[in-house]
Amino acid sequence: MKVDDLIVYGKSKVHSDLAKMLLADLMDINSLELLTILDREVSSDIEKEYKFRVDELRKGRPIQYIIGNVNFCGNILEINENVLIPRFETEQLVVNTVEKIKELWPNQSIDLIDLGTGSGAIGLSIKKKLPNVNVTLLDISEKALEVAKKNATNLNINVKYILNDMLENLANKYDVIVSNPPYIKTNEEIEDIVKNNEPHLALYAGDDGLDCYRKILSHVKENINNKYLIAFEIGDTQKEDLYKLAEEFLTNYNIECVKDFSSRDRMIFIWNK
Repeated sequence: MKVDDLIVYGKSKVHSDLAKMLLADLMDINSLELLTILDREVSSDIEKEYKFRVDELRKGRPIQYIIGNVNFCGNILEINENVLIPRFETEQLVVNTVEKIKELWPNQSIDLIDLGTGSGAIGLSIKKKLPNVNVTLLDISEKALEVAKKNATNLNINVKYILNDMLENLANKYDVIVSNPPYIKTNEEIEDIVKNNEPHLALYAGDDGLDCYRKILSHVKENINNKYLIAFEIGDTQKEDLYKLAEEFLTNYNIECVKDFSSRDRMIFIWNK
């Protein structure tokens, strides 16, 4: 079959943009380049794999898992079903955390830990932007850490790894703690494509969705230096709950909630100079 024939086949089954994306990935080119090679013959192996991927997409499997990677903060990260698919909102957490670090520790070498790192998206992206930051990636899932390690290798980044449940029984101290933890309530309704594909360990956090924040903040005094920054991604209805948790477990701190580009409460920053 020719490229044009496969595109026509894909468009008859799934959205046109997704059909082109799947084929472009298999041929290792940009989707726009497909238009320049419509008459090119495609190998039987690529044809077979393409039709398989189109079928997987029709069954409700996320295209990011099918392709096996995402572009996050300009870096290509490998992902699979053992880690959450990094979202654009989390890119905003990275950008805002980097700015806070520059403000608090201009041109200084500091220690940062990314809790519940998953694919390593947050910690590795911060390390790329701020090479002088010493980054540790922590996750409770050994399979997730394997993905993070692969991404660090691919990006030629040197970081440390810890297999652990958030800060429980962790002896080290850090200047910056950053996390996009699970924050969905156990009985909360979410999209089927998310619920049926992404790891529940990275999604759900108890009846009120606050289990992980509570777990982190209840131990955080033992794991932060006197001058510190705590950066969280949050659900858009959790601002007041996080303010209350900070008040319960911390003293003499500054706190700020930052909205995402959709004007939803999305990030909480807690710091002490």
